[in-house]
Amino acid sequence: MENILVMDNILKKFGSGHTEVAALKDINFTAKKGEFISIIGPSGSGKSTFLTISGGLQSPSSGDILINGTSFSNLSEKKRSDLRFKEIGFILQSSNLIPFLKVKEQFMLVDKVDKRKASNGQINDLLESLDITSLKNSYPRDLSGGERQRVAIARALFNNPSLILADEPTASLDTEHAYEVVKLLVKEAHEKQKATIMVTHDERMTHWSDRNYQMKDGQLLKMDKS
Repeated sequence: MENILVMDNILKKFGSGHTEVAALKDINFTAKKGEFISIIGPSGSGKSTFLTISGGLQSPSSGDILINGTSFSNLSEKKRSDLRFKEIGFILQSSNLIPFLKVKEQFMLVDKVDKRKASNGQINDLLESLDITSLKNSYPRDLSGGERQRVAIARALFNNPSLILADEPTASLDTEHAYEVVKLLVKEAHEKQKATIMVTHDERMTHWSDRNYQMKDGQLLKMDKS
């Protein structure tokens, strides 16, 4: 399978001198097309740092990140931003929907940034694939937690990115809706051939993963599939 994300010998330090802390230590990692990967670990273990660095939102202290063979370290900030926008979809635990925009307008805003003018048919097809067509004229305040996450997933997929990064996407959901969201992410990864990485503190959410890792004291450890 084709590598979408490559993390090459990543080290991330915060602070200096006696206050220096290594949040990530010698991380070597790949995510391939069509894979769903879970990374578990408690708060403060380095999970979120891993995700923000893999998505190019912050730079490592040393090492390199490649997305579809393109190195982040060789790009200007503008080109980094362009690469993130085109190749990476972010899903956050809070869903990050704009409260004063209806569901369909969330996608139109992305269109304005991208200047590609997707048709209503394209938007409707995406909403239908996630079973949220009936929500397109609703505001975020009128949606349940699970529905908001479905919309957030749809928005993350809207640009057809190669890589999906999900940061604790089930943290604010009850168990039933959490399972629903994870199974949906797995389905999208497999059917649409996205490399998808989910970080979570909840081991129950890793049942459907193709690979599982544990983040412990800044080190990424592969776990056996149960």
